[in-house]
Amino acid sequence: MRVVVSPCTRFCTIDPATRLCAGCGRTLDEIGNWMRYDDAKRRLIMAKLPDRLAAMERGRHEEARS
Repeated sequence: MRVVVSPCTRFCTIDPATRLCAGCGRTLDEIGNWMRYDDAKRRLIMAKLPDRLAAMERGRHEEARS
């Protein structure tokens, strides 16, 4: 089984509304503990990231329309 690498995109900006990194979608806790997590925990987090990033993007579009 392959080791799960960090999803970091080097665009580290915390979205104030969601408290998620706008680059990768992780929480500050997930970013800080990434190296301590086993691959199972990393895979669980990785599975959530696409939905988190999409929700942030939708929120930005809604905010821009307001």
